[in-house]
Amino acid sequence: MGGDGTINEISRPLIGNKEVVVGVIPAGTGNDFIQILGFPNRFDESHWNTFFECHTMPMDVGSCNGKYFLNGMGLGFDAQVAAENYIEPGKVKLGGQYKYIWHIVKTLLFFKEKQMTILSGDQRSTSTCFMNTVAIGRRFAGSFFITPKAIANDGLLDVCNVKKLNLLQRFSILLKVPKGTHIKNPKVDYHQTDRIAIEFDKKVPFHVDGELNFAQRFDIRLLPGALTMIYNPLGNHFFN
Repeated sequence: MGGDGTINEISRPLIGNKEVVVGVIPAGTGNDFIQILGFPNRFDESHWNTFFECHTMPMDVGSCNGKYFLNGMGLGFDAQVAAENYIEPGKVKLGGQYKYIWHIVKTLLFFKEKQMTILSGDQRSTSTCFMNTVAIGRRFAGSFFITPKAIANDGLLDVCNVKKLNLLQRFSILLKVPKGTHIKNPKVDYHQTDRIAIEFDKKVPFHVDGELNFAQRFDIRLLPGALTMIYNPLGNHFFN
């Protein structure tokens, strides 16, 4: 399979169907989801053997405004990068990895944070949003571990909210994301929940497993163990 958004569409009718086992074979460029299952971006013979042994694990699934996500959804900086990468819904600009890196750098320089209201449990708070990621998995954009504590079968969504940053802070945090150490920064609020709602003053871009959408309010919840997945028990999977 290619991008994580493709996985979303294929798995949609299977979510909640306990009688079906889902296997994923990575291909293309968007293979962050495969890390959850403990497989690499490309299979060799040993991985094919493990795949056909069919070790399975129930995996949590996220839902945002009725759209399912298997890896994660994002608001703010990473959603704007996705918006820069799209010509129109379903069509991305050509250029590969270097084009994507350029969109990241450009957005780092010029992105303007927006105010948002967060409702989590009984708590209501306001915050500026440089980036807000809600995830089942840990890795995004190939090497960015935005939610490094995420476990895909713990019944919880991992939420990483990065507040307003100046330019120096943006580059500093970005350099820490590949190792997941950004969550120690006081500008980062990292927590876990099974349900969260987020509101903005107007519609903003957001991505669901890399697929671009626009909305003003986001109702996000977890569906525990909603997909039975083939995984690699010997790999670096994200399961308990």
